[in-house]
Order: sequence, then C-alpha cells, then structure tokens
Amino acid sequence: MTNAAPLALFLLAVLPVAASAAGPEPGAGGRPNVLFVLADDLGWRDLGCYGGPFETPALDRLAAQGVRFTQAYAPAPICSASRAAILTGRSPARLNFTFVTKPEPGRQSIPGMPLRTPLFTLHLPLEEVTTAEVLAAAGYDTAFFGKWHLNPHHKRYLGWHPEFGPPRQGFTTAVEDFGGHPYNSGRPAGPTPPGTFPDDSLTDRAVEFLTNRPADAAPFYLHVSHFYVHTPVDPRAEWAVEEARGEPGVGGNPRRARYAAFVQTLDHHVGRLLTALEASGHAENTLVIFFSDNGGHPEFARQAPLRGHKWTLYEGGIRVPLIVRGPGVPAGRTVDEPVIGTDLLPTLADYAGVDLADSPLLAGRPLDGVSVRGLFEADPAAIATARDTPRTTLWHFPYYHPETGVAFPTEPVGWNDPSAPFVGPHSAVRVGDRKAVYFWEDSSLALYDLAADPAERTDLAADDPALADRWKRRLFAALDAAGARRPVPADPTLVDPPNPSSP
Repeated sequence: MTNAAPLALFLLAVLPVAASAAGPEPGAGGRPNVLFVLADDLGWRDLGCYGGPFETPALDRLAAQGVRFTQAYAPAPICSASRAAILTGRSPARLNFTFVTKPEPGRQSIPGMPLRTPLFTLHLPLEEVTTAEVLAAAGYDTAFFGKWHLNPHHKRYLGWHPEFGPPRQGFTTAVEDFGGHPYNSGRPAGPTPPGTFPDDSLTDRAVEFLTNRPADAAPFYLHVSHFYVHTPVDPRAEWAVEEARGEPGVGGNPRRARYAAFVQTLDHHVGRLLTALEASGHAENTLVIFFSDNGGHPEFARQAPLRGHKWTLYEGGIRVPLIVRGPGVPAGRTVDEPVIGTDLLPTLADYAGVDLADSPLLAGRPLDGVSVRGLFEADPAAIATARDTPRTTLWHFPYYHPETGVAFPTEPVGWNDPSAPFVGPHSAVRVGDRKAVYFWEDSSLALYDLAADPAERTDLAADDPALADRWKRRLFAALDAAGARRPVPADPTLVDPPNPSSP
C-alpha cells in the first residue's frame, strides 16, 4: 500500500456513511439478528485460532465457521474510551472520551509529570447516539448484559448509574450482572469440580433472552459484555490451572496458568451462548461478532511479536481478535485488511437497512467508522477497494499510566513486558501500512511499516526529520478534524488546557 494519503481521504472516512446499495437481504430471514460478544482485556494472541497457547474450542470453531480478522483494532488502549467509541461509531478523540470514567472532572496528579492532561470524562453523554438506538429505531429488540463502564461507579465498583446506564442509551432490556467474575462478591467460593467451569448468571440471562424468542419475533441486537478476562485473574476452575502449567505457552509461569484458565472460562461461556443460539432456531439468520475492547494486560497476556500491551498505542495495545459469522459470511476465511471498533455501528446499520446519511438520529453528527460489511463477507471487490484506497485511522491517549505510584525515568515499552512500563501521553495515526506514534512530552515521532515490520522495531523517521514532520502534520490535521483535547506543558496558572494550533 502507499505510505501516504491526502487529507481528503481522512475527511471522507469521518463523514456519515450510507448503507450499501446491496440492501438488507443477507439470508432467508431478511434483516439479521445480531449477537455481539465483547471480551475485556483479551489479547491479540490469547485464542487458539490466533496462534495462542490456550484451549479455546468454542471460539476456534466460530472462526472456522466464519471470518477471522488479523488487523482488527480497538478504538483505544483502555476500557471506557474504547467502549464508548464502539457503541457510537465515533473515535475517542472526537468524543473527548479518551480515558476511563472518573467520579469528578479532575486531572491526573503524578509527581514530576511535565504535561497537564485534559479533564477526565465523567460519562457518555446522553446526546451521543449508540448502535442500540439506531437499531431500535429500525425495529430491533435491544438487550444488554454485563460490563458498561461508561459512567462513574454508582454505589459499587462498575455500578450502572440510573441516568447514564444502558437503558438510557437504547437498550430496552438491560440487567446489571457481574456473572461469575471475581468482581461479583456474591459468587460461590472454592474450586469447581474437575472438567467444569463456574456458573455465570450474566451468560444465563443472555441464554434466556435467546431461548424465549419466538420464531416470528422482531430481529434482535443482543450485546453481551463480559468481564472476563479482566483482573483480578482468580479462576475457580483450578483443574484448568493445573492442566495449563505444563503447556509450552505457559512455561510453568503461575500467572500464565491462571490466566489460561480465565481465557478458557470465557471461551466456555461464549460456547454456551452459541449453543443456545443454535437451539433457539435463530442461528442461520444471526450475525455473531466477537471482539475485545483493548489489548491484553502485560502481566498475563503475551502480545509478541507485537510490541506493547494495554494502555499503549503500539500494536499490542490496540490490535485485538475479531471473529464474524453469519448470513453472507463465508466459512474459514481470513481477512487481513484493517478494521476498527468504530466500524461496527455503520456496519450493523448497513445490515439493518438503515441509511445513515438520512438518519435523523445522526444528523450533524459525523462518524469515524465506515461500513465494512463487504469485508465481513470477504467480498473480493471490497477487499480490493480497501487495498487500493487506504483509510486514515486515528488513536489518541493524552494521559499517563499508571495514574499513581510511578517515578521518572522509566523503561521504554517493549515486547512481552512482564509489567506495565510507564507511558506518557501519546497519539497514533495509520494510513495504509504506515503507522506513526507521537509522544507529547518531547514532540518525538516514530514511523513504522506494519506490512514489513508488525513488531514496530524499525523507526523509518529516525534519521529523516522531514518525513517525521510530514507525519506530525498528518496527525495534527486528524486531531484538528476530530476536535481532540490535547495535553499541554504543566502550568498551575492554567484553568483548562487549550487546544493548541497545529504546527
């Protein structure tokens, strides 16, 4: 692919996109149902079908029955920002939602940090339009079970706020439930019997939703948002931990063994969902999408050969598994063209026959995602178009991580880091196969050719200031177009960080 694209391509990519002219007839049942399963902190290589060492039979089977994407991206390297973008089709930079939710509009306070970061975002504004609202307006039944994390914790950790939870964002059926994850203080204690996994009431509710639907019911959009495999990694399937200890990809590492059992627990409950879907009689006309909200935690997941991990904009922090099965989707195919979580809203609107250009819900509200239905269906023409007209994709993480307990200087981000190196505010932009990562503290930029160097080891701009400057301008133009908030030099006299003009 070309290593550059005019700004017009970026502007085209963020305008509202109409549904494809092919119409909403993917199968005998007309508009498809949608089962969207979102994992939490699942790394790019955690699944067997992605070359991972863990046993994931349900998801491996799903991949064999559909399409597996090798360059699928989360919109952000962290939970809340990514989930907000997935639901709205708008990038975290455009939403000004680039961190996790906080209980008050403060800022990070880290000793010695040289930059002043933007104010925290408290919740997803109700004026933002979600996939659930778009599909509900098109006649879909909408349901949500699991992790929301788009409002400050209400009454308990990750509790839904009554004014900003899923029922206020288009979900007709919505039940707050931690399932069998350790976040659930009421979950049973002790290990499960050999060969069994812990119960999960979150999955039970989703299974019930699928089981009780009559054949002639309206199409549904079911969003199952798992807490697995987020920390604390405390699996009750101790038998699975013991079995994993001797596996080559675990190497006797006790953390990795426990993580293997956690990944297998997630796979088991996804398998339960897929079994219930088959039993319901709706599987033939249901689009199943499996995705992760960001890259894996460095203490447990292994992203190599990709660099980085959750909290970073290197590939390991944002490249994630994406598996799609359903009407019109061929079996056993792999798609290598890039897609991102913001593409889900326009893509599902496309399947539902919704013309977003004429949608009153989205009037004057530009999207960053585009319909990738053709890529879901591995259509040769769509793949060729994606290759010939590379799009511009933007990521923006203008904060520090960790938030507390850090000191300067720190180690650079590497490959399979055993813990999370300190990361300062940074942004990234990809055009075609080229991706630039910009660091706000020293205004430095590194440029990588992902086709030849997916591990991001060779900086093409290291000895070429003019090339680095061109990519800085491209990045700043993308940030300007999105109206992104930026970090600025620390100054106690500043009340609010301004948006400096582009260089």
